[in-house]
Amino acid sequence: MNNQKTIVTCAITGNLTKPEQHPGLPVTPQQIATSALEAAEAGAAVAHIHVRDPQSGQPSMDLSLYREVMELIRKDNKGLIINLTTGPGGRFVPGDMDPRVAGPGTTLLPPHRRVEHIAALKPDICSLDLNTMNSGSQVVINTPKNVRRMASIIREAGVKPELEIFDSGDIRLALDLMADGTLEGPGLWTFVLGVKYGFPATPETMLYARSLLPVNAMWGAFGIGRDEFPMVAQAWLCGGHVRVGLEDNIYIAKGVLAKDNAELVERACDIVKSMGGRIATAMEARVQLGLTK
Repeated sequence: MNNQKTIVTCAITGNLTKPEQHPGLPVTPQQIATSALEAAEAGAAVAHIHVRDPQSGQPSMDLSLYREVMELIRKDNKGLIINLTTGPGGRFVPGDMDPRVAGPGTTLLPPHRRVEHIAALKPDICSLDLNTMNSGSQVVINTPKNVRRMASIIREAGVKPELEIFDSGDIRLALDLMADGTLEGPGLWTFVLGVKYGFPATPETMLYARSLLPVNAMWGAFGIGRDEFPMVAQAWLCGGHVRVGLEDNIYIAKGVLAKDNAELVERACDIVKSMGGRIATAMEARVQLGLTK
C-alpha cells in the first residue's frame, strides 16, 4: 500500500494531440494557463506545460509563450508547481531519397536550443527525456552527449529535472549520468507507459522499471490513451505518483471525450482516494519534491 500522499500531475496540452481531436484542447497561453488552474482546483499539484502557436494550434517552442503561461499561472496561483517540457526538438525524419538528410517533419535542434526557455524562465521542474526510439514513422533522438549538455544547463538554472523514462535503457543512461555527476541522485523519475515501441502499459513493466531505480528515488507513472486510468491505479498500488491530462488521453470513458483537464484530474483523484490514498496539495508536493521556490 502507498502510505505517502500522492502527487497528481496534469499534462495540459502536449505536443501530439491535435485540436481537431478535442474541441477543448488548450491552445493559447490564456487557455493553457486557465486549464492548468482548473486542474489545480481539481487536485493537481503539478502542471506539465507545452505551448502552441495561438493561430495554428501547432506545437511551438516560443520562449515568449512559455513566459506568458507561467506569468498567468503564478498570478492566480502561487503554489501550483510548474513543469515545463524540454521534449520538443528531438525528432528526426529520414529523407526518402537519402536517409542522412532530414525530411519534412524533422524538428531536431542543438541541445542548448531545447532548454533555452528553462535557463531563461527557471520553472520549478522541467522534463528531461533520455530516449532514442522509433515514434511512428519518425525517430526521437536523445544521444548521451546531448542529454548531458541539456542536463548541465538545467542544473545551472537550479531547476529539478523530471526524468521521463520510455524504456529500460533510459534508466541505464540516467544511472550513468548520476554516476558521473551530471545528474543528482536518487532523482525524480516518470515512467511513460503505452507508447508504441516503448514500455507497454502493464503491471509487470511498472514493477520491473521500479526495480531498476536507486534507493529512495521518487517516481510516478502514466499510461497513454485507454491505459491512462488503469495506470493511475497501478502506480498508486506500487507506491508511485500519477499523471493524467489531455496530452496523454482525451477520453473520460470509452468513446466519451473528457470535458477538460479538470475532469481527468478529478477521476484520477477519485481512483486514488477510492483505494485509501490521499492527494498531496501543491505545497505538500513542494516539500516532498524538495522545492524551495
